[in-house]
Amino acid sequence: MLNNNKKLIEVALPLEAINNGCAQEKNPFLKGHPRSTHLWWARRPLAAARAVIFSQMVDDPSSHPERFPTQIEQEAERVRLFGIIENLVKWENVHNEDILASAHEEILKNWRDICDVSQSNPQAAELFNPDKVPALHDPFAGGGTIPLEAQRLGLEAYASDLNPVAVMINKAMIEIPPRFEGQPPVNPASSHLSGVWPEASGLADDVRYYGEWMRKQALKRIGHIYPKVKDRYGFEHSVIAWIWARTVKCPNPVCGCEMPLASSFELSKKKGKETYIQPIIEGKKVRYEIGYGKVVPKPPKIARGAKFMCVCCGGATTPEYIKNEALARRTNTVLMAIVADSKVGRLYFSPDEVHIAAAKIDKPADYPTQELANDPRNIWCLSYGLDSFDKLFTNRQLVALVTFSELITEVRSQIERDGGNDEYAKAISVYLACGVSQICRYSCSICGWNKTNENVAQVFGRQAIPMVWDFAESNTLEGPLNITSTIEWVASVGSVKISVLLPSRHFK
Repeated sequence: MLNNNKKLIEVALPLEAINNGCAQEKNPFLKGHPRSTHLWWARRPLAAARAVIFSQMVDDPSSHPERFPTQIEQEAERVRLFGIIENLVKWENVHNEDILASAHEEILKNWRDICDVSQSNPQAAELFNPDKVPALHDPFAGGGTIPLEAQRLGLEAYASDLNPVAVMINKAMIEIPPRFEGQPPVNPASSHLSGVWPEASGLADDVRYYGEWMRKQALKRIGHIYPKVKDRYGFEHSVIAWIWARTVKCPNPVCGCEMPLASSFELSKKKGKETYIQPIIEGKKVRYEIGYGKVVPKPPKIARGAKFMCVCCGGATTPEYIKNEALARRTNTVLMAIVADSKVGRLYFSPDEVHIAAAKIDKPADYPTQELANDPRNIWCLSYGLDSFDKLFTNRQLVALVTFSELITEVRSQIERDGGNDEYAKAISVYLACGVSQICRYSCSICGWNKTNENVAQVFGRQAIPMVWDFAESNTLEGPLNITSTIEWVASVGSVKISVLLPSRHFK
């Protein structure tokens, strides 16, 4: 039977080292972190889970007075165990085989002590295998932190969850990679290469290849809806974002212009490169030009909520008027600026008819129309007519996302033609789907423009869907937020997570 020894976690832990390890994981530029697989709100720190699992599997030295008879010896042994934890929780050691092996050996040593005690009971002895540590089961695995770290420490991990997104995340992080460990890629660009493909590097290589295959196919089908922009010298630049504002008709009957509901006209706050949008009033019409300098035009938004003033007549609207116009489908959108990328940084252009016309396309044949949950605490766009999934996206965004979704189905057949079997094709499609899901966060009409970093902000600045009046539409085929870049986030996790797993470890 199991002993009643105190575990290390019941006595003491190197909390400062654990906290520092958790803080490291908050770095948004940390490559290969499991959060890059898919967004999960309640994701737990890997370092904390790793430390907790280890410390609850290892006895505190005070439980073995026969080995450590004095407090000084017990404290010395505790310091040694702390040293293992301190090495474990550092992000730079997360794939260090030697450190992980030493932690596993410590867990195995403690488990064998339990097995030795159980030998006195013949019935219990049959249940204890000194060479196999008990499995860990997380019934509500969520983002998969606990089963992932259990695997990392050499434990057999089982996980389950009621949320299908959580199940997919766990499969992508924990179940699929060990299944294809050491397998070479099947894509024609790499399959002819000789040599060893360690861990899940072959799988990750295929994810990258077929992600780029998807982008090239999409470029052929919908590339025309993402036109380039020319500078004053005639050179073309790839557009990375279009800045839009929602509009309503001014309630002043004398004015009646399409007033922009813009929260800000500022585009860049970078020192020496300050850029803004300048509204130009021409009778009852408003056009927009790019301006430079620190003196930014006053935005129409005058208070929190839907409170705006007309840029033409200066008259103020009420939130009720904005809401009624939105619910009656009498709002429109206007292009205020075009953002391109170059070797010298971001370039800003005034709107032109080519880019305005490129966005005027119909919705795709098949798109999601499910209604959004009526949750006024967290979903604030319902009051303004954005009450179903499709209304959160521009028509161009819907076309792009539906195209990517269709290509995931097609890529499975392509993988099989290249030599992969059906199971492998399904595995690759899971990662590609995660990449499409990631790009959705940056490709909807709730995404704002980050004027500090000069990029498109993701929709989930918090666990809610707010109402955004001026938004940034990203280019899903080129630029820093194209489909291959979000698939690379997923591949970067897949290419490293297996290096710490023994072949016998698996997820169920």
